[in-house]
Amino acid sequence: MPTGRPAARSFRDLVVWQKAHELVLAVYRFTESFPERETYGLAHQMRRAAVSLPANIAEGFGKRSQAEKARFLNIAEGWLEELCQEDANSVMLCER
Repeated sequence: MPTGRPAARSFRDLVVWQKAHELVLAVYRFTESFPERETYGLAHQMRRAAVSLPANIAEGFGKRSQAEKARFLNIAEGWLEELCQEDANSVMLCER
């Protein structure tokens, strides 16, 4: 199934990695406004989850087998789910 795009030579060529990287930057900007009491709590957890997304996509890109590639994409998806949960928590905590 041709996409019209050249094959990725690096994980940086992957649109999904680019979007994940943009999300990391957005999460860092978002968590800067958190209350100081959350610096080492929720803000840290959200940043860790966000950073893990593009890291796992990049690691999966470097794997040879499709099964290994899929495994790392599944791990990245798990980090995204964690980040979504933490975002829901942040709304409740930061509104107090």
